[in-house]
Amino acid sequence: MPLELKKPLIVFDVESTGLNIISDRIIELSYVKLWPNGKREENTYRFNPECPIPKESQAVHHISDEDVAGEPVFKQRAREIANIFEGCDIAGFNSNHFDIPILMEEMLRAGVSFSMDGRRFIDVQAIYHKKERRDLEAAYRFYCGKEMDNHHNAMCDTRTTLEVLLAQVDHYADLPSDVPGLADYSQHNRNVDLAARMIYNDKGEETFNFGKYKGKPVVEVLRNDPSYYAWFMRSDFSLDSKNHLTRIKLRMAAK
Repeated sequence: MPLELKKPLIVFDVESTGLNIISDRIIELSYVKLWPNGKREENTYRFNPECPIPKESQAVHHISDEDVAGEPVFKQRAREIANIFEGCDIAGFNSNHFDIPILMEEMLRAGVSFSMDGRRFIDVQAIYHKKERRDLEAAYRFYCGKEMDNHHNAMCDTRTTLEVLLAQVDHYADLPSDVPGLADYSQHNRNVDLAARMIYNDKGEETFNFGKYKGKPVVEVLRNDPSYYAWFMRSDFSLDSKNHLTRIKLRMAAK
C-alpha cells in the first residue's frame, strides 16, 4: 500500500552536542522532503554550536569540533530551514521526543516564527516499537532486509527512516497509509507542548504531566497555586513549554 500524502512530508534527523533539548545544540540537520506527486528533495546542513562537542557525542555521530568550526551558527540558517518546513507534516525516528523539540528550541532562540499548529507528526520509532520493539538499525534489517552502512550519520538516518516508513505502510495491512492516521498511531500522548510537560486528558483539558501536579488540570493549578507559574518560568524547562503555559495563563486572564 503506498503512502498517502495530501501535503508535503518532511522526514528529518538531527545530530547534536547531546540529548538535552534545552542546553544542547544541533550540529547537523538532514531532511528528505516528499511531495504528494512523488517528487523528492533532500539536503544536509551543518552548524557551529559555539560550544565544544563532548567526546561521548563525537563517538556516536563522528562529528568533531574541527568539522563544524567554519560552519554558520543555527540562527544564520534558521529562517531558510523554517521556510523548507513550512506547510509540511513531519516524520522522524524518535522525532516526537527529541528531534522536533530540539528544533523548536533552536528556532525560538533564533527568534524565528516556527509554528507546529496544524501539522501531523509521524514517529517511525513509535510505530516500530508498537509493532516490533527494536531500534532503527534493526527496523531497517527487519522491514527492508538491509544493513545500515553509516549509522548515526544524519542523512543516512534520514533516508533509512523514510525507507522504513514506506516499508511499514506496505508491510502492515491494518496500518493507516495517510499522514493523519499514521500521526495518531505513532503518538503516545496528546501533547500540549513538544516536551510533553503538559498533555490533554480524556476531557480535552490541558493537564500537567510531571511533578506534584501530574494529572491535574493546568487551569486548576494556576488558579489554586498562582506561584507555580513563576516557578515554572524560572526553572529549566524548554522555551516551547514556557510559551504554552503563558498562553494558558493569558487565556485565563482574558476570561
